[in-house]
Amino acid sequence: MSDLTGRTALVTGASRGIGKAIAVRLAVKGAVVVVHYGTDEDGARATVDEIGRAGGTAFAVGAELGTDDDVETLFAGVEAGLAGRPLDILVNNAAAAPAGPIGVTTRQEFDHLFAVNVRAPYFIIQRALPLLRDGGRVITISSVATRMANPAQASFAMTKGAVETMSRTLANELGARGITVNAVAPGATRTAANGAFFEAPGLAERIAGMTALDRLGGPDDVADVVAFLASGAARWITGQVIDASGGLFLGPRA
Repeated sequence: MSDLTGRTALVTGASRGIGKAIAVRLAVKGAVVVVHYGTDEDGARATVDEIGRAGGTAFAVGAELGTDDDVETLFAGVEAGLAGRPLDILVNNAAAAPAGPIGVTTRQEFDHLFAVNVRAPYFIIQRALPLLRDGGRVITISSVATRMANPAQASFAMTKGAVETMSRTLANELGARGITVNAVAPGATRTAANGAFFEAPGLAERIAGMTALDRLGGPDDVADVVAFLASGAARWITGQVIDASGGLFLGPRA
């Protein structure tokens, strides 16, 4: 029996990349997975199909985060699909991409970043709490951008700093119910969606050279960390930010 058999999980932004890998990994371990997507319905269906081929169970729910009524739209689908079952695991993965350095970021881009990366996870958790079983798991994807000064990601890093603070605070509040709340901070992670970015001459090698484990990450590297935090083995870990970057930018390398 897999260690998540009989559990249910909601993974936001699971139509591709890290979110897809997380959804597949949780399903393979036995969870019934709600595959959320914003606009990429085909990608979400592909995730559900992959989970089915692996012997798991999943269904897709669409809701464009950062818009009016996004959370209610999401949970209308979640509750219909779960059909009265409680929720055990919530993974806030969906996020808007960096908008650029302060000199070019517009107010609209800034507001969109915070709407998707901060407001949506916060109110998704709020809405999930009545459904979340005691002893459940809340995991939010952050970024190593919170510990690195990257001018191209200032506003993005601010959003991830916010969800890290949120996670520590909610861990303290929800601990009485046995619910653990943690964040996972990936580093440079090559996915199908961003693969072209890493094809720039010398970029992948340069980033690997700043990484202790000497390579770029992949979606499965992050999914394994999330699956561990979702498991019973992580029952005594809460209020933490788990770095899943392979040791990106820890310091000079000889």
